[in-house]
Amino acid sequence: MAINDAFLSELKMRTDIMDLVSSYVSLDSRRQGRTHKGLCPFHNEKTPSFMVYEDTQSFYCFGCGAGGDAITFTMKIENLDYIEAVKLLAERAGLSMPEDGYDDSLTKKKNRILAANREAARFFHSCLLDKKNSHALNYFLNRGLSPQTIKHFGLGYAPDSWDSLIKHMREKGFSVQELYEADLVKKSTKNGERFYDNFRNRMMTPIIDIRGNVIGFGGRVLDDSKPKYVNTADTLVYKKSHEVFAMNYAKNAKEDFLIVAEGYMDVIALHQAGFTNAVACLGTALTSEQARLMKRYTDEVVLSYDSDEAGQKATKRAMQIFSDSGLKVRVLQLRGGKDPDEIIKKHGRERFQSLLDGAENDTEFNLIKIGEKYDITVSDGKMSFLKEAAQFLATLSSPVERETYCLKLASMTEVSADAIRQEVNKNLSSVRRKAKKELFTQARNYSAGTEDKINPDKKKYVLQAKAEEVILVTLFRNPDFYKKLKDELTPELFFTSFNKRVLSVLLSILESGRELDVSSFRDSFSADEIGRITYFSDVCKEVSDTIEECFECIETLRNAKNKKSFDEVSAMSDEDFANMFKNINK
Repeated sequence: MAINDAFLSELKMRTDIMDLVSSYVSLDSRRQGRTHKGLCPFHNEKTPSFMVYEDTQSFYCFGCGAGGDAITFTMKIENLDYIEAVKLLAERAGLSMPEDGYDDSLTKKKNRILAANREAARFFHSCLLDKKNSHALNYFLNRGLSPQTIKHFGLGYAPDSWDSLIKHMREKGFSVQELYEADLVKKSTKNGERFYDNFRNRMMTPIIDIRGNVIGFGGRVLDDSKPKYVNTADTLVYKKSHEVFAMNYAKNAKEDFLIVAEGYMDVIALHQAGFTNAVACLGTALTSEQARLMKRYTDEVVLSYDSDEAGQKATKRAMQIFSDSGLKVRVLQLRGGKDPDEIIKKHGRERFQSLLDGAENDTEFNLIKIGEKYDITVSDGKMSFLKEAAQFLATLSSPVERETYCLKLASMTEVSADAIRQEVNKNLSSVRRKAKKELFTQARNYSAGTEDKINPDKKKYVLQAKAEEVILVTLFRNPDFYKKLKDELTPELFFTSFNKRVLSVLLSILESGRELDVSSFRDSFSADEIGRITYFSDVCKEVSDTIEECFECIETLRNAKNKKSFDEVSAMSDEDFANMFKNINK
């Protein structure tokens, strides 16, 4: 998937990684050098471990291992493939893509799926407005939606037919295979291969991404039949764990926070009532990827999940995910209805606005939920409540926040703040010990290779993998060493498959005399693997930068190879041993 080098060089010159990353991540300059740090946008963390290096125009996260150049960053943050990321950066830099010199077949396939989804959305909407489907339109109208809202969200109806969509889309020039790849149709292998519409007799809600593309659909039955919902499965253009419903509208709302509701209808009802900052997650539960998408547009969310038991469980889980993503969280206590849609219908937008204004922050919400378990008017209930509340306060990272709520609990229970503070501090020690133990376990597992997803062979060959990494890092930092090492160094000498692949490409680049750059590895490695290569090339400093250390590592690997061969021979049966010598003689 190569793009000509002249264009890429021009793109790199016009793209400053600091400017690019700063549009997504708040970065603080370190005191020394031209390195900047911030909270990683690719995993949840409270202590910054994400670094941007101006000198090498690269980034690396010491927490999750993500790394690379501006193109890799764009691919990961925008969930794009390589060509799409280059196109986006080219547009940002004011460059026109070259007319030839690259393979954009994957992009073309994605564009066909997007075009199919767009046409399907038009078809479903036209079916909704068809007089013969008046029962479908009445479903939305009876739920209180206005014609303007129905049009605004592009709501539709999938006819009760096995092939109405297929027939329409074929007339528009789409193949059945393209519809299958968009998950608009399903395949049956009974009595031969047969395709049929995925959505039938359902109210249709198009899912639109932040760029305005229709990427999927949610289909709901009109009655109580099962399954209640049929949703688009993951495709080349849609990953439900990464997308947020109505984010295309909410990102432009005047409010500086997002209202997170549970379902499509809640969000649509809120938008109709003027709360255009409402969104909903796709899938069964909030994911960290969805939280990080919201973090790009706001610093605060208000959770407005249903008041039933399932909704409250989802609230607690979501609070943790949002908090870990660095978002301020408030929780709206739904009173007067089970969900926002019902409250607005029964009591109007003013009631919902008052609930919104009174939403508690996540700490207050947790303390209220703990308090609901106990009768604090009696001594036993009061002690049990304070003990559990102290355990919770000990998990808060801010000393100011802990102190604030110690005083609040003291006022509420008529127990001295000093006594509550002592109980919190007692729990604080165990919380810190637990956190340190978890960090130590993670570090130990990583160093031993037990959690290395990029190079899983490291678990089996810890010493050899370390020697391989020293060689790779040293060659990246000192490419002139290659001439002295090339007669001694071959990929076959390496034990771990990932490092072997890196060395193979690295030696090829050095042999050809091409410029040694992380982007040269992109055709052979995934975006996650590029992160590890970035660590080797731009980040790791744990080498002596001497050719002697490289020769020592080569000797270590050679000795390990010889020992492995000896062990394999020793484990042979007499018959296998005899056959080996017969083959040698031949």
